[in-house]
Amino acid sequence: MTQAPTETGPSRSRRAPSRRRAAAPPRRRRRVWRWIALGLVVLVLAAGGTGYWLYSDLNSNIKGVDIDRALGDDRPEKLPTSGQNVLVLGSDSRAGANASLDTGKVAGARSDTALVIHVPEGRSKAVAVSIPRDTLVTRPECAKADGTTLPSAKRVMFNSVYSLAGPACVVKTVEKMSGVRMDHFLEIDFAGFKSLVDAIGGVTVTVDQDIHDKSSGLDLSAGSHRLDGTQSLQFVRTRHGIGDGSDLGRIGLQQKFMIALLSEIKKQDLLGSPTKAYKVADGLTQSLTTDSGLSSLTKLAEFSRSMKGVDPATMETIMLPVQYDTQDPNRVVAAEPQSTQLWKALRTDETIPESAKDSPAKGGRTP
Repeated sequence: MTQAPTETGPSRSRRAPSRRRAAAPPRRRRRVWRWIALGLVVLVLAAGGTGYWLYSDLNSNIKGVDIDRALGDDRPEKLPTSGQNVLVLGSDSRAGANASLDTGKVAGARSDTALVIHVPEGRSKAVAVSIPRDTLVTRPECAKADGTTLPSAKRVMFNSVYSLAGPACVVKTVEKMSGVRMDHFLEIDFAGFKSLVDAIGGVTVTVDQDIHDKSSGLDLSAGSHRLDGTQSLQFVRTRHGIGDGSDLGRIGLQQKFMIALLSEIKKQDLLGSPTKAYKVADGLTQSLTTDSGLSSLTKLAEFSRSMKGVDPATMETIMLPVQYDTQDPNRVVAAEPQSTQLWKALRTDETIPESAKDSPAKGGRTP
């Protein structure tokens, strides 16, 4: 896999335009799209007054992957009315800052969480489709980072694709199974997730039943709780203390947490605290990997501004309809015809039919 070079930031002669953006009316700035991690980076730019060194420092944190070069022309067609589609991955890497977190001892990294964020034309709403990590999929042939080729294979676990061939292959796998072209890719690891939650002072979640998971360490009674970064990581990773103990129950918690996180970000005035905004963005960008089309603060800002009309309150969260595999009850496969209906709606930018939101396996919809 080819890593795109990271931009080093604008020259000193371009500082003035940055300050002019900082002087924009507060009301306008607050409308910046904040429902995804990209918006947090933009807040730092909008805060202004921090100098070129700050921009350059944060800009150099972001890692880029040239998805277009890695995948070539073997991709779904980009339809003129297909909106924007972003593949968001939560990586369970144990490398670097992640090693100090209590996240298990599995070697390498996998896509612990996978979301296809679809923003229709008009940029006024969004839908997030979770892909269960235990889903058996057909992995397409992929180029590996060392120059070798990973052959196509059937009935492989979705979350194994990342560890075997990296994020470009995950993008290719999602595109093959959905027929939906991914416009962008974004990945954040454990350390970045924890840093984000701690930087904003925690996130409040409400659960309707007790959760006691010795594996993740999560111990919550029914009701509302303010979670710090460590507890939030436990919350989105727990699986044994909820539902049937499978990944499907965890997806419901992940979706619940995502809405709570976005609501918390929306109500906080990060623009009023440049120091806090920098802390958020610094921790986040150090754990952020994107496609080369978003691999700089400038590109992230431009993309985020194009999405400023999206209201987090209107975002719908659903799970890819799945059913338990007949050969291995510990695995799931895409349910038909629901999955085909879902992907077709995203591909053509149409309303998702209610029939496409029902999953034969448990935990198919967020309460």
